[in-house]
Amino acid sequence: MEKTAILRFEKPSFFKRLKGMLGVDFYRLFHTPLLYIFLLIAALIPALVSMGAMGETTSETAGMFSNAWQIIAANKPLYVISDIGEYANMNMVFIFGGIMISIFIGHDYKSGYVKQLFTTHAKKEDYVISKTLLGAFSMVCMCGTYLIGGTIAGAATGLPFTINAGSLICAILGKMLMSLGWASLYTFINVIFRSKFGISIALCFVLGTGIPVIGAAAVIGNTPALNIFLYGSSVYACLSANFVSVIICLVCSVIWAVIYNVLGTLILNKRDCY
Repeated sequence: MEKTAILRFEKPSFFKRLKGMLGVDFYRLFHTPLLYIFLLIAALIPALVSMGAMGETTSETAGMFSNAWQIIAANKPLYVISDIGEYANMNMVFIFGGIMISIFIGHDYKSGYVKQLFTTHAKKEDYVISKTLLGAFSMVCMCGTYLIGGTIAGAATGLPFTINAGSLICAILGKMLMSLGWASLYTFINVIFRSKFGISIALCFVLGTGIPVIGAAAVIGNTPALNIFLYGSSVYACLSANFVSVIICLVCSVIWAVIYNVLGTLILNKRDCY
């Protein structure tokens, strides 16, 4: 009596699929100059800002920064800024992070990688989640190089480094946690405007600067209610931050990441991806 062999092909689990896609994405990330260019840009931003400040008179410089750590975060949550010194902090990483994600995803479509990917890998949510995690990782790394550059730039200004260490750590951690939310937003934008690179770059820049929230704050005033938005929570991570601030940043970032990933997946499933 002959035995018939039955071959069973099991579908890979979600985590196995995601691990495979992350492996490919991170391999590409580390083996192209894109990440390293933006890490360098993030490190140079505070140096350029401080050089601009040092080029002014002492009184003007003191008006722009009164503490070396203000190049990392503002003293308090500022939803409406009155001068560049109030915005010239680690929040600028989110703008350049959006540009980097746009370039990375734009290359996927321009090179035909997406067409090949979705021919063999049908799960669109894996693509969206992978790009979000890739972008979040990149922006966290950019926050790290910004911190290094900001510390060096702060020392060059000659301003005091006196600060509550706990608040400083909470501010930095809060901004790093916000990277997840920002990365999901930028991924969502690039899924919508995948064939219109210029529009995606412009939108990432506008939203990264927080112009919509700044406009809302100009009408309703500086209120913590704006912390439900990515920009609101990002400025909430300031030099007066505490553990509650970190929790707010984490919750806001995760909620928006879930929302944008779900919406991005729906768009990819309903529209031509090529």
